[in-house]
Amino acid sequence: METKAPTPRAVLVGIQTPEVDDIAHAASLEELGRLVKTLGYEVVGQVSQRREGTGAGSLLGSGKLAELAALTGGSGEVGTMAPPPKSKARQRFEGAAATAEEPEEAPKAPARRPEFVIVDHELSPSQIRNLERATGAQVLDRTGVIVEIFHRHANTREAKLQVEMARLKYVAPRLRESSGGGGRQQGPGAGETTLDLDRRKIRDRIAELKDQLESVQRDADNRRSARRDQLRVALVGYTNAGKSSLMRALTGSQVLVEDKLFATLDTTVRILQPETRPRVLVSDTVGFIKQLPHDLVASFRSTLAEALEASLLLFVVDASDPTYEAQLEVSRSVLREIGADVVPSRLVLNKMDRVDAAGREALLAKHPDAIQLSAHAPEDVAALRETLIGFFEEQMVEDVLRLPYAKQGLIGEVYESARVLSEDYDETGRVLKVRGLPGAIARLQRSLAGS
Repeated sequence: METKAPTPRAVLVGIQTPEVDDIAHAASLEELGRLVKTLGYEVVGQVSQRREGTGAGSLLGSGKLAELAALTGGSGEVGTMAPPPKSKARQRFEGAAATAEEPEEAPKAPARRPEFVIVDHELSPSQIRNLERATGAQVLDRTGVIVEIFHRHANTREAKLQVEMARLKYVAPRLRESSGGGGRQQGPGAGETTLDLDRRKIRDRIAELKDQLESVQRDADNRRSARRDQLRVALVGYTNAGKSSLMRALTGSQVLVEDKLFATLDTTVRILQPETRPRVLVSDTVGFIKQLPHDLVASFRSTLAEALEASLLLFVVDASDPTYEAQLEVSRSVLREIGADVVPSRLVLNKMDRVDAAGREALLAKHPDAIQLSAHAPEDVAALRETLIGFFEEQMVEDVLRLPYAKQGLIGEVYESARVLSEDYDETGRVLKVRGLPGAIARLQRSLAGS
């Protein structure tokens, strides 16, 4: 019978700098705990310290470093590694010597030490090394955790390429010589150390990934170009704000809905249901998070382009989260980075079923134009659907299209791109009175022109 591997255990470490208040610091550590849980680890402890900054060589002061080492079984000293575990024979020998003149008791299973230290900040390679020496545990920073989660959750070829490239960019500066020594290579590449060789392999692989990603993104750009004149709504916002649940409610699609951070990495595009004429496309995008690594933002350019090219952005926030305003600002700053701040947008306060009456009134006073809803309340979703239709109706115009008899095969494209108000015939073909977006009607006019 195959035994299940024990769940990795982790201790969280946070530094509270002067500009961060107690609420924001606690929320950040709680979010880090959820990230670690998403990674499949168990959080068994937490060490926090107020400091002027995060630039110290070991991050923590000597007292807090000793406190952390006591949890992990490390030495607490930056210059030394944790002592190797004793062999079972040595443990039995020492145990026998200590109890030679005492009655024998049933041995107690030693408590399993945490194998990971997870730090709520980005660390330099030297800081990681120093913490590992002092704690005897493997150290990951916030960026490393996020990159690893993205790696595990990527499903499509595009997402996998994007994540692998970001992961290699994260790993490259953190490589170190193996304990076997940094000997020179023989043969091709002679003169390179093992570390040099590894770094060159990473550079070559990143270049290869860039070429593959450009090819995949060209196909994605072509698909988006074909949808350019259609009505498109993009759901954007902080991870786990409820975007996928809202997507499912609006479109009836079976998109993944999980109470995990970054459950969605791949953009999903579905049709608003019940279907309208012209139809409305809804896209669910990758969630944002505080300190989202820049390389991940850059790698997900194609995915985020769904937001850039949308007709309307819905900023979805978890209204029940006390830090929702900071989360909203994170989402807006990422979209500013890619130039999507010029796209029309509406604020959606989601999870209102978790907010009490006083909280609802406060939110209404602070955000009078926001849409308050619960993605699990059908009447709220129906009202949002009507709001979306109303938004697009305001931009539509009426026009007349003439469909020559020789081009009757294009009638499906007309019905898909615009709403047909009336249909008549003359000696040249069909005469259609339509209502739709100006760009869509102009495109149809070009398609129908000529004999």
